[in-house]
Amino acid sequence: MSDFTSREGGCRCGRVRFRITAPPLISMACHCRGCQRMTASAFSLSIAVPAGALEILAGETVAGGAQDGRVPYHHHHCGWCKSWLYTQPPAEMGFVNVRTTMLDDPSGLDPFVETQTAEKLTWAQTGAPHSFERFPPMDAFGPLVAEYQARI
Repeated sequence: MSDFTSREGGCRCGRVRFRITAPPLISMACHCRGCQRMTASAFSLSIAVPAGALEILAGETVAGGAQDGRVPYHHHHCGWCKSWLYTQPPAEMGFVNVRTTMLDDPSGLDPFVETQTAEKLTWAQTGAPHSFERFPPMDAFGPLVAEYQARI
């Protein structure tokens, strides 16, 4: 990915289109029950990109997922087809989690880290080289990002 320029993606129906203008900081799979339910699958796949690197090209998103105020993340979906496109953590975190499978070309973005394995389905395998029963401690993210960046 050292030659990364940009990648585009969109929802299932094509009404929302977006572009990522910077290489991912890290790629992840989350096995939590919330992600299982939002994807109707065993886990969600995402790449963290710098907050300013996600550009919406067409359409608008709507809030979805957990909206009860207990989770400080905003899940963005297409209002028509309901595809889960990205998650916006609090601004001070400085990144956006884009759903890898929403990219037109998700190649080369295999999960580097898997989280919430305490909730994973027994048969679900990602091949991620780093695995955590819950979320990694905050002080682990710097080294994980540095290792991922050295690989791409």
